[in-house]
Amino acid sequence: MPFFVPPTPTMHRALIVGALLAAVASAEASVIEVGPADYRAALTRLQPGDTLRLAPGDYLEGLPVHGLNGRAGAPIRIEARDRHTMPRFLAKRHRNTVSIIDSGYVEIVGLELDGLGLSVDAVKAEGHARFAHDITLEDLLIHGHGSDQQDVGISTKCPAWNWVIRGNVILGAGTGIYLGSSDGSAPFVAGIIEYNLVRDTRGYNLQIKHQNSRPALPGLPEGQSVTVIRHNVFSKAENGATAELARPNVLVGHFPKTGAGADDAYLVFGNFFYENPTEALFQGEGNIALYSNVLVSRSGSAIHIQPHNGLPEQVDVFGNTVIARDDGILITGGDPKRTQRAFGNLVFAGAPLPGGYGGGNVTGELPEATQWLRNPTGRLGELDLAPIRASTTALSDWPLLPKTYTDAGRDFEGRSRASRTAGAYATGQVAWPLAIERKPRLNPDRSSSRTRPR
Repeated sequence: MPFFVPPTPTMHRALIVGALLAAVASAEASVIEVGPADYRAALTRLQPGDTLRLAPGDYLEGLPVHGLNGRAGAPIRIEARDRHTMPRFLAKRHRNTVSIIDSGYVEIVGLELDGLGLSVDAVKAEGHARFAHDITLEDLLIHGHGSDQQDVGISTKCPAWNWVIRGNVILGAGTGIYLGSSDGSAPFVAGIIEYNLVRDTRGYNLQIKHQNSRPALPGLPEGQSVTVIRHNVFSKAENGATAELARPNVLVGHFPKTGAGADDAYLVFGNFFYENPTEALFQGEGNIALYSNVLVSRSGSAIHIQPHNGLPEQVDVFGNTVIARDDGILITGGDPKRTQRAFGNLVFAGAPLPGGYGGGNVTGELPEATQWLRNPTGRLGELDLAPIRASTTALSDWPLLPKTYTDAGRDFEGRSRASRTAGAYATGQVAWPLAIERKPRLNPDRSSSRTRPR
């Protein structure tokens, strides 16, 4: 079943109108230079297209993004004046540092958010807000938010759509990114989560909550859409909670079971998942395409596709490289009316593919990985999961992939998959040695070229 609907003439007209509005706004936009003493007063005067540029220093009164609304093509931008010396926002008790209420088309870029060990969230779209849409969070450094598992780096608790969460570093939070409400009443729709580093959280590195029926709100997508999770590094090698508080690195919940959003999907690709001694690296339900990822858990399991608040529905797990002590790829409890498949994966684990659901995979027990991969036992810095030998599988074992699977024809490092080669790497060379850092933007045509996220 396709996940996207082709653009309509109405959508094309909307794009043209948006471009015209953006041209008008750019002529009127202002760049406002402020510092710790005067930034709050300037916030309330921002108009579409304006940029609020923050000088280095310590900001003690938070960043209330309340009722700030840019326009398509003319967002309100709040950014560091000097990207080498981040403005530092210090947490205050009983108040989330960046608080978002009823705002849209806002970009927040290049800030340091220091939680000081207080029980607050770094960025939160508040639960009593009506909406928070078209929000970009980019190149934020978030730390000091780990006093409790309920303290979150980036959180949405109201209907949120068209968010971009890019290039952020979240260190040691209670929960790294938590999108949606625990009761399924605050949908997170059509987001892009890319090039982030989330490490050493007590709970989830990332969770996107399940969704009940979707509310009717102006601008909230009603047709088919996807949430993209790509090129992130998720690690729970240290600091994770245990027993009943243990959590996967990443968990994604189902979309509405009927009505608007029922055919939405997650595209999860190009990510590096590293270590979790208590839960799986990735857990999901609903509609999921999980491909071209590298997953390493020498202390536990890698992939669990299983019921949580709903069922696995349309699921494709392909082209991943998996190293795991326990389960490699487990798919269980899926909706019998939908298709769940695993194909073209390179899996070495205690139980490589215990649920079946696939063909064309290369599997083996963990010690066998050395026969296929360059250095699967090395520590970070030496770990190299590029294949020693080609593992091309029969074309019949790789079904025709939907065109809506973005970059499905590319491997973990962006190279073209000229042949149906199992695993995350299309060649025996790596451009980026696996590390707990932000994954660089790799140039697939020049393997030595790499740049940091913008």
